[in-house]
Amino acid sequence: MLVLVAPGQGAQTPGFLTEWLELPGAADRVAGWSDAIGLDLAHYGTKADADAIRDTAVAQPLLVAAGLLSAAALGDVAPGAVAGHSVGEITAAAFAGVLDDTAALSLVRERGLAMAEAAAVTRTGMAALLGGDPEVTLAHLEKLGLTPANINGAGQIVAAGTTEQIAALEADKPEGVRKVVALKVAGAFHTHHMGPAVDALAKAAEDLAPGDPKLTYVSNRDGKAVASGGEVLERLVGQVANPVRWDLCMETFKELGVTALLEVCPGGTLAGLAKRALPGVKTLALKTPADLDAARELIAEHTA
Repeated sequence: MLVLVAPGQGAQTPGFLTEWLELPGAADRVAGWSDAIGLDLAHYGTKADADAIRDTAVAQPLLVAAGLLSAAALGDVAPGAVAGHSVGEITAAAFAGVLDDTAALSLVRERGLAMAEAAAVTRTGMAALLGGDPEVTLAHLEKLGLTPANINGAGQIVAAGTTEQIAALEADKPEGVRKVVALKVAGAFHTHHMGPAVDALAKAAEDLAPGDPKLTYVSNRDGKAVASGGEVLERLVGQVANPVRWDLCMETFKELGVTALLEVCPGGTLAGLAKRALPGVKTLALKTPADLDAARELIAEHTA
């Protein structure tokens, strides 16, 4: 059984979309999306520097576009389940047929703008903690006033809070944690700092008509499979201010009997977590079109 997953913010790198746009029809598709949401995705995916694509309002639509484009390049795929990390949940919702591509990109455009505006109120950020005992780490974060915004499993928790709180964490990391790594994001996502973005996103969602998932859709909120399109959309709205439980998503993958995990462009992060947390599960990350043949082989081996 194959699960198709989509990465979250921070996975983007300068120029990562360049080779994908050389595929037949890709440039026209991205141009259409760009016109629909008022953002030059091709420019940001090929020519913009790291600072430009760190902007939340840019990074989020760019990541969803990359995920949709790379998945389309695979041809017809019928995974047993889909999921996405943070903004990748919108990509996964499109995979599952809850939203069409244009609706997904319109929603993520509003999400990025709303979260960027919320992030501008207070100087905030996020940092990944590698290794250590989760209980010890969580207690230490609480002491410093930080939120465990992403509980990713495989020995990784991402803390979020003010820049001062992140600096205090870097100076005083929890016992057993090997490394604290600042993330390429512009705010404390999935915390109370994003409260204003929830209201803005809820308003944007009112114009959408979600369909029920045609594939098993695994939610970040609690790792549960969600069968209602309306509930998927409701969870997408609320999730911007609540922790990502990727650890629970991976537990669900185990329960479903997943044997392979394929991460769409810009892949790497989720495949890496799966290698550590899901022993025996084959993983592959789409980074460039050169990975497509191997991905198709994986799909053929692990789908009915």
